Amino acid sequence: MPSFDVVSEVNLHELTNAVDQTNREVGNRFDFKGSNARVEQSENVLTLTAESEFQVDQIRDILITRMAKRDIDTGCLDVGETSTVGREARQVITARQGIDKELAKKIVKRVKDSKLKVQAAVQGEQVRITGKKRDDLQAVMAEIRQAGYDLPLQFTNFRD
Repeated sequence: MPSFDVVSEVNLHELTNAVDQTNREVGNRFDFKGSNARVEQSENVLTLTAESEFQVDQIRDILITRMAKRDIDTGCLDVGETSTVGREARQVITARQGIDKELAKKIVKRVKDSKLKVQAAVQGEQVRITGKKRDDLQAVMAEIRQAGYDLPLQFTNFRD
């Protein structure tokens, strides 16, 4: 039976490359000379550190540009508040992975409301859509894209 999975993933390798490029550019820019401005990454969490909030905003703009050039959807970013501690400003950005339970329920409800002959099931952090006809599955993909959820979604594991 044909099926596919609806997932939300970030390519961590490309994210690491974007962070490295950002750090390289920050190190070369004249307005950051002599400062301890940087981006640190641990798994999905990025920490932007600089001397002022303005510099943190500049680093964030550079990072988002680098991510866009590497085909990472910036809609998956959860940008935290900028906090100043002593002479350092920090901002934590989290790259969200997986579909949470509430969004999965919304997707399943939307698929069932579409009146197509397909079944949707939540499987951990992804939603599996199965149906008898390939055309129905493609219609479901179009329906999900049209819904415009706040998290970027990908369709993987398409089996015919």
